[in-house]
Order: sequence, then structure tokens, then C-alpha cells
Amino acid sequence: MSAVDWPATRDTRNPVVYEMQKNNRVQIFPSILAADFGNLSKAVTSLDGSGADAVHCDTMDGRYVPNISFGPMVVKAIKPHTSLPLCCHLMIEEPENYIDAFVDAGAFEISVHAEACVHLHRVIQQIKAAGVLAGVALNPSTPLCMVENVFSDMDMLLVMTVNPGFGGQSFIPEMLPKIAMARQMANELNPDLNIAVDGGIDVKTAPEVVRAGANILIAGSSVFGHPEGVKQACAELRSAFEDA
Repeated sequence: MSAVDWPATRDTRNPVVYEMQKNNRVQIFPSILAADFGNLSKAVTSLDGSGADAVHCDTMDGRYVPNISFGPMVVKAIKPHTSLPLCCHLMIEEPENYIDAFVDAGAFEISVHAEACVHLHRVIQQIKAAGVLAGVALNPSTPLCMVENVFSDMDMLLVMTVNPGFGGQSFIPEMLPKIAMARQMANELNPDLNIAVDGGIDVKTAPEVVRAGANILIAGSSVFGHPEGVKQACAELRSAFEDA
């Protein structure tokens, strides 16, 4: 479950996270969709030193998914408040029109939905040409064959384990075989591919998805909703899948 190197064209290299990627460490990306938006800068700052490896930013347009969240202006606003890389998940239609805006805002990685891209290969190349890592997200009902021909081009495959649009949903257990199949395909087509999971990740589901082959866990409610804070939440998540 190795991970890719950082893009050479970017000058935002984080040596701590880079070393974790080289060492094949399972990573935790808390999603700020579950944070307190009234104190967003404080919430983001709290992730530094918490055991989190990156900040996951969910952009929703109210068209591709039935919810509206935030755009590149918010990503730009939070960037000075954390030393962690910002990974942007674009749950929007025509994402190719917004790649440059998110790169300029400080995105380190950008994921687009296969279902939202008419020319997926072109969009992946557009993201890479902008100097950031390129990810592709798949909804629960979307089969892996939809991205088989771009497996070697992706830096990350994001397997949605809930239907996108809202935080706090329950994990769909039928996605576990899909994660395992994705890892098998990655081993054959792109051994360095990161496989992330997003939706319903907590201390119960984290061990299951790691065993299936995921190496990036995106967690929202279980991190920001933890009564003892984000540091304890990340520690419990890591303990859960490492013990398993």
C-alpha cells in the first residue's frame, strides 16, 4: 500500500508527510465539512500536531450533489492556519473549469468525480499539468471499470463509502469488496496508487477498510465530533486499525 511521490513542480513540499508516504504509513485526512464553520480557522489549526496527515476539503455545488458547501475562497482562507497539505474533493459539475482556482488557493491534491467528467483522462492531465496530485472519486454505485483505463494516470482513487452530499452518514459495508478489488487492480496497474475511503469512517470501520486495502482514511464526524477533541479522535482511529 505504497503512495506516490510529491509533484516536483510544487514548492509546498511537506517533508514530514513526504516521509510518511515513503514509509507506507496509513494516513488520516479529517474532513472539515464536519468542523464548526463558525470557528473554521481554529478547527483547522487544531489539526496540526493532532496525528492528522492532511486536511480534506469537500466542495459541493448543489448540482452534482444535493448540498452546497464552499469553494476555493475558503480553501485559500484556511491555508495560512495549517501546515498540513490541503486535499480538495470536488463534488461539482464541470470540475475542469475550477482546477486553476483551487490550485491558486493552495490545494495540494485535487480529486474529481469520474461521473462528472466527460473527458476524465483530460481532466486528470489538466490537474497534473497544474502541478498537484490528481485523484478520481467513485460513487458507491459506480463500478471500478469506469476508471480502469486511467489507473496508471491517477495518484489517488477515492472510494466513496456513502452517497456524496452530506456528512454523518452510515458506512455502506458492501463497499469493502470494491476497496479490495481496487487494491488488487492497483497492484497490477499502478502499485503506488493511494486508495482513499470517504464516508462513515470511525474506530469500527477503519480496521475493515485498511484490511481491504485502503491507505488513506477520510473522517469527518468521528474526528470533529469527538468529545475529547481531534487529537484523541485521530489517536483512537490510528490505534483501531493498527491493532487490527
